Amino acid sequence: MVDPSRHADSRNLVESILRHVPGFKGYLEKEYRRDSDHLARTHLTNQLHKGKLKLDNYQRELVEAARLDDLPKCERLRTRIDTLQSRIRGAVRGYSGFFDFVRVDENVLDKVYDHDVAMMVEVAALLEMADQLSANAEGKTTVDELLAKVEQLQAQFDGRSAILEGLDA
Repeated sequence: MVDPSRHADSRNLVESILRHVPGFKGYLEKEYRRDSDHLARTHLTNQLHKGKLKLDNYQRELVEAARLDDLPKCERLRTRIDTLQSRIRGAVRGYSGFFDFVRVDENVLDKVYDHDVAMMVEVAALLEMADQLSANAEGKTTVDELLAKVEQLQAQFDGRSAILEGLDA
């Protein structure tokens, strides 16, 4: 994930000059945060897509093993992952633009950033669980466990909105 505090390392001459314009420095810093926020959400949706690909492989194994009774649960899992991806992709950015009416406090932006990092850790755990799906192996991750994990991720993602709305106290 891109750390918003590291954007200063890649400034060009024009940005360095504009930073001296009153009010513009804060705008640039928040724009960097906005870009980081977008990159983080894109990364999360890409990782969830990888999880769906692993689910596709598992479903193929189920069909080959003639275990068709398990396919509806897999489709339910796919639908929930799709829903989570859509919510993440369409989420409000963690910062309002320069001319926007509503401003977001920098402390709130830090909380959103920390929240997104925690989401990345949990999505990585979901991918590890999905790696263990196998139609031929007993005692490994089940689709029910993955469904529970996705539900936990959905609840965790709800916390992002609560942070931005100031309801996370």
